[in-house]
Amino acid sequence: MKPDLIPGFEELLLDLNRVSAEVILPLFRSDHGLEDKGGETGFDPVTMADRGAEAAIRRRLAEVVPEHGVIGEEYGEDRPDREFVWVLDPVDGTRAFIAGLPLWTTLISLRWRGQPLVSSIGQPYLGEVFLGSPARSRLVRGGASKALSVRSCGSLSRAIIAATDPADYFEPDEQAAWARVRAGARLARLGCDAYAYAMVAAGVMDLVIESRACKCWDIEAAAPLLAGAGGVVTDWAGRPIGLNGGQIAIAGDPACLEEALPLLAAAAD
Repeated sequence: MKPDLIPGFEELLLDLNRVSAEVILPLFRSDHGLEDKGGETGFDPVTMADRGAEAAIRRRLAEVVPEHGVIGEEYGEDRPDREFVWVLDPVDGTRAFIAGLPLWTTLISLRWRGQPLVSSIGQPYLGEVFLGSPARSRLVRGGASKALSVRSCGSLSRAIIAATDPADYFEPDEQAAWARVRAGARLARLGCDAYAYAMVAAGVMDLVIESRACKCWDIEAAAPLLAGAGGVVTDWAGRPIGLNGGQIAIAGDPACLEEALPLLAAAAD
């Protein structure tokens, strides 16, 4: 991959965030057409924002990079074996979205030859796009760009940590592992979804733990963003994340992660 190609993909990421925001924002705190696709498996909300934004992103990609593949939460796979594949979650945190809380995000990442290359975590209600690649990560807001950098946190006892909702998403062994990590941390926050990934990259949070319930579109945007900000993303065993989702640990300081991993080990896949 030529490094000079990455800025073009970053500009496309900004464009895709704009396109999706045009669909999502009029539906936020409004009539968003909530449906429950969970059935007997439990409440699993989807809205017109989820579906409409992904459709808009896919249309834009078809115009600009028609040779690329796409994987999305709402509309599945289209040529997932291509050299370049976009991975989309138009509204990550739909529960926050329907509750009127601005903690949902639009997650977009681009794989190159099977590895996440560039990504964005967008929160259009707050006017934020967190943009990342292994070379650099930055916050784009109001036409300005600010470099992102994780903070030093060498001890779990000093860490601000997060998980979306262990009671709903973690299996019993994972809940026990989370309880061990939480007991050792300074402060834990719940319900932030992928916005917490961005906060680690921005240097205001330290560690995010998510469960095996995660799909690829839930977590892949974290890897380039954290890499460019100096952080680390692994599974619960400390290995690189794969392409099929699963358990994830996101840390700003590797020393903090090294302290947390033994507490997660019994539940690691």
